[in-house]
Amino acid sequence: MAFLTGAAVLSASSGAVFAADAAPNPWFDPSYVTSNWSTILAYLGEHVRLTVAAVLLGALIALPLALLARRSRWLAGPVLGLSTLVYTIPSLAMFAFVAPITGLSATTVLIGLVLYSLVVLVRNFLAGLQSVPADVQEAARGMGYGPVRMFWQVELPLALPSFMAGIRVATVSTVALVTVGVIVGHGGLGQLITGGFNANFYRAEIVTGAVGCVLLALVADLLLAGAERALTPWARRARA
Repeated sequence: MAFLTGAAVLSASSGAVFAADAAPNPWFDPSYVTSNWSTILAYLGEHVRLTVAAVLLGALIALPLALLARRSRWLAGPVLGLSTLVYTIPSLAMFAFVAPITGLSATTVLIGLVLYSLVVLVRNFLAGLQSVPADVQEAARGMGYGPVRMFWQVELPLALPSFMAGIRVATVSTVALVTVGVIVGHGGLGQLITGGFNANFYRAEIVTGAVGCVLLALVADLLLAGAERALTPWARRARA
């Protein structure tokens, strides 16, 4: 006790800070979550909105591209090559290209996320469309199915497992990529991670952001897996 008291006096007189005097900085601190719940929910909401919007817009762009690539073989290579080329652009360079037009806004992050999602979505959509058996298509034409009816009632149901696999991968990867948006101030839960580092390595804030991203990706994947099972009951029967 005398030693500790002497150490405290020495610390106060010399201005030095001993390990025993340092403020606690645990990795897991429930009090941080309860005290900052509204802030965490705001960042979580932004993370979810960016992810959902990016995947939906990516799917709306990828489907026509996949249909075009399936219809014309000489276009398949350029379409796939272009989507892959976009994915190779580093996020910092992507934001540098987009920010002068859209500014430091969530739109800048959204554009980058949509472009990055195309490499996964286009490939899976095209693979799903190409997996439809030719004899099934021929039988549908013989029954009087036109192109639109053929797509919605024959090709889309058969290609749906591949479509959903692509959407699941794109969703999980987008959840991770949203955090890069901290560069322009719209990184969802990534704001907590960088905020923790900037606040003298505040571990509880860093862990909250990191664990939140992981849990969000897991929940999104489970929800999409459930949606896939509900939309493709024939696939379950075939496996059984």
